[in-house]
Amino acid sequence: LVVVLIIGILSAIAIPAFLSQTSKANDSAAKTQVGTLQTTEQSYATEHNGEYVGGILTELQKIEPVLNDVSQATPVVVSVTTSTGYVVQSTSNSTKDVFTLTNSNGTITRTCTVNSVSSPGGCKLTSGSSGTW
Repeated sequence: LVVVLIIGILSAIAIPAFLSQTSKANDSAAKTQVGTLQTTEQSYATEHNGEYVGGILTELQKIEPVLNDVSQATPVVVSVTTSTGYVVQSTSNSTKDVFTLTNSNGTITRTCTVNSVSSPGGCKLTSGSSGTW
């Protein structure tokens, strides 16, 4: 009886920890995709005299074909309206968490919004459902 009780206690501790790791793993695909978007935006700017303007998703996919893979995460180029910055983001298909990277005059900001506050995955919540990564 004591052994069954101990196994029950250990299961109660292990299962939530395991579920948290699963959502973190799912979010890592979106984070990786944002990093690829960032690198590809830099490559685009290098090829266009330092200008980010015009670095939309279809142009970035021509430079980096791996951005065409949307099986685990969906990429979006939110904004490239200035010559000194851009905003890119990726949404994890399984958790629906959104990871955003903003480059404003060389200053990088990483923010995220989670779909479920009880399971924030790879996002460190700072207020409500928003945080940083």
